[in-house]
Amino acid sequence: MHKSAAHPLPKMPASVWVLGFVSLLMDVSSEMVHSLLPIFMVTTLGASVFVVGLIEGLAESTALIVKIFSGALSDYLGKRKGLAVIGYSLGALSKPLFALAPTTGLVFTARMLDRVGKGIRGAPRDALIADVTPVGMRGAAFGLRQALDTVGAFVGPLLAVGLMLLWANDFRAVFWVAVIPGGLAVALLLVGVSEPKTKNEAPRTNPIRRENLVRLSAAYWWVVGIGAVFTLARFSEAFLVLRAQAGGVPVALVPLVMVAMNVVYALTAYPFGRLSDRMSRSTLLALGLVVLIAADLVLGINDSWGVVLAGVALWGVHMGMTQGLLATLVADAAPADLRGTAFGFFNLVSGLAMLVASGLAGLIWDRLGPSWTFHAGAVFCLIALAGLGWRAVWLRRAA
Repeated sequence: MHKSAAHPLPKMPASVWVLGFVSLLMDVSSEMVHSLLPIFMVTTLGASVFVVGLIEGLAESTALIVKIFSGALSDYLGKRKGLAVIGYSLGALSKPLFALAPTTGLVFTARMLDRVGKGIRGAPRDALIADVTPVGMRGAAFGLRQALDTVGAFVGPLLAVGLMLLWANDFRAVFWVAVIPGGLAVALLLVGVSEPKTKNEAPRTNPIRRENLVRLSAAYWWVVGIGAVFTLARFSEAFLVLRAQAGGVPVALVPLVMVAMNVVYALTAYPFGRLSDRMSRSTLLALGLVVLIAADLVLGINDSWGVVLAGVALWGVHMGMTQGLLATLVADAAPADLRGTAFGFFNLVSGLAMLVASGLAGLIWDRLGPSWTFHAGAVFCLIALAGLGWRAVWLRRAA
């Protein structure tokens, strides 16, 4: 059990709030661009769908590779904020390039710059949240940041749609507007976050050397493993959009599926984060899997609009229950001086699992149909539940 402060909101560290709003602003900026970018490349720049997929795949893969090194570097330096500033700055600097791009070459450069920035900032930012937050409030802190980040994830596309309607589908004008929240995010991070002072008790060593990696406990690697299985069970949210589209939902309304999912996600992330500080985190993780099984089973029924919305809402509840919680478990299990490295490995393995899961989901979708895709997700959930149950039994016996 985890004890919570009696009045958590007033005592939440100011830096956690600031980092949450920084995430919100950058997500608004990024999603304004990313929600329109595939259509922009195909219709305005004349790119093929293959080129779009290639650019996206290379960009996401690069971000995964960068994550592990940025986390380790933040541990080596004993500083997190500087790397977070660099990462968010690269994201902000990429936005004007999208607006100026005459060809897919510059779009590719901008996309790589954006994803490298995302890779650089992720692990140091999460480690910084763990550094500044009391142990009994970590669940609430990660839940709060996740909730604010997710608000940006649905505000960005809604702004993009509204501006496209207002400005007669002027992609470049919308991309220029996206520069504003990106710049505000960097400015807010610079002035609003204070990094805690660290004691230089010992010389810094390479965090990914063997003698340091062995300090990452079995409990930590269990979190990494269970996080990967969670990702295999969840795959990409793009399949939620495809499920809605298959049901005959008008193309203009299909993005509302992701808006609905992110609204539920944003509303539930902080309350469940606070709850994780009060109850067994393993139990809450298991309940999150049960909700995902329910979502998969509902989405597997058929592709009618009402059924899809119900499944998407359950999916959002699952995300709110588990995503901040997994970050909290990583922070709990990692030594303080290896938190950046720990988040880097966790993000890397989860990202690779997402690539595998989405590939498998697409293959099952093409060969067996949409329902089987979601049924397969439910099977992976059961595997993860079995892993949680086995660990609980093992811990009781060890005690």
